[in-house]
Amino acid sequence: MLTIRDRKDPRTKSGNDQRIPLLSVSGFDPVAIIEEQRLTRTNSELRIFPFNHRSAGTAFSRACRDLGIVDLHFHDLRHEGTSRLFEAGFQIPQVALVTGHKDWKMLRRYTHLRPESLHLIAASVTA
Repeated sequence: MLTIRDRKDPRTKSGNDQRIPLLSVSGFDPVAIIEEQRLTRTNSELRIFPFNHRSAGTAFSRACRDLGIVDLHFHDLRHEGTSRLFEAGFQIPQVALVTGHKDWKMLRRYTHLRPESLHLIAASVTA
């Protein structure tokens, strides 16, 4: 489990801590990735990723530019992650728990399924 401190919420600016499960549905081991990070103390708290949200976005943009990737934005990763959770067979409430979406209307905007992924889901249901 991972705790996100003060997760962004349009209604409340603080006190939005949320625990989310670390899932290995991407082919990467999230626990191993976190264990590779160096813990940093910020405001008397230990942080795994002590980055300012602006610097993370800037680093992503710089990496895309250096790699010649056009028209990809940091926020696009949220759309990708949401879609892959559905393709892995998770249901709406389970995906919402990870993404932090409060309602299906907003979660639906982040969902872009690949048609071929339905074969994998169908195979896991009948297996």
